[in-house]
Amino acid sequence: MRSRWKRIRYRLEWLGLVLATKLIPLCSRRACYHIAQMAGALLSFVDRQRYQVALVNLEVAFGDRFLPEERRKIARESFQHFARTMVDLLWSPRLALENFSQYIDLENFEETARDTSPERSLMIACYHYSNFEWLSLACGFLDLKGTIISQEFKNSSLDPIFKKLREQSGHELVPRDRGIMRLYKILRRKGRTALLVDLTVPPTQGAVAIDCFGLKTSVTSAHAWLHERTSVPIVPAHTEPLPDGRYRLVFHPKIGDTAGMTHQQIAQACWNSFEPYVRKNPAPWLWMYKHWRYRPANPDRPYPFYANFYRPFQDMLDAKKLAASDEATL
Repeated sequence: MRSRWKRIRYRLEWLGLVLATKLIPLCSRRACYHIAQMAGALLSFVDRQRYQVALVNLEVAFGDRFLPEERRKIARESFQHFARTMVDLLWSPRLALENFSQYIDLENFEETARDTSPERSLMIACYHYSNFEWLSLACGFLDLKGTIISQEFKNSSLDPIFKKLREQSGHELVPRDRGIMRLYKILRRKGRTALLVDLTVPPTQGAVAIDCFGLKTSVTSAHAWLHERTSVPIVPAHTEPLPDGRYRLVFHPKIGDTAGMTHQQIAQACWNSFEPYVRKNPAPWLWMYKHWRYRPANPDRPYPFYANFYRPFQDMLDAKKLAASDEATL
């Protein structure tokens, strides 16, 4: 019975997505904005579990900087920003090389183009902040087309639809299976890629521990590993929402002076370039995600209710502490 209901649910999800891909591109930008605002507000009310995750994340990250009613407002807006990202992705077939600059401003792109090789081979370290989907599409229109590892859906019938939307500016999406080795070969041939680097990764899956809002978390080291083996520069980037429904794509300075840096230090440098933007304007980040799943044995400040002690994570923290101690001794 459960398997039958799952098939029905997956079929309804596919039908709903197909319908949305037909209808959303017919809407004006103003209509898309209002649809997303309503959908995000409704989702924050319906999905109480993720809403509570967002609230506790804001509390542990910012302490008493925000009053409870301010945290509730930021949490709701975070849902709305994510809804805007999804609605805008569905609207994106109306974007093209000739018109994308009407909707997306650029900041520091000239510096990024100047600091990369003649082949413009680079890795873009991205974050789930504001419209990260349009960041990817804009890079394709800016002749920074690359190969990107895709996250498969539990409902596999949705994958071809999202793949088509995400490849429309020239990118190639590849599955996660052996995806990192494929990126390695592509970067060796002076190709390009982009990786989302702000999600929690189990310590046993090539992760490193970084400080995120003063809390320890476990994130991917894939970009650091690829940089170490190919010397392709890492350029962090994020999008910012603008008041009129447009976006600004911000390219950060490339991560420099990496000789002798560990994977952990490179990952930390990427995060450090981004955190000030979140502190300045928190709402566009994905606060409903469990960013701090693992808790140290003896934390010096509160962690979210969903965080649990995990021995491999503690071992990673101990190794990091020992390495820092040895470096200080030298």
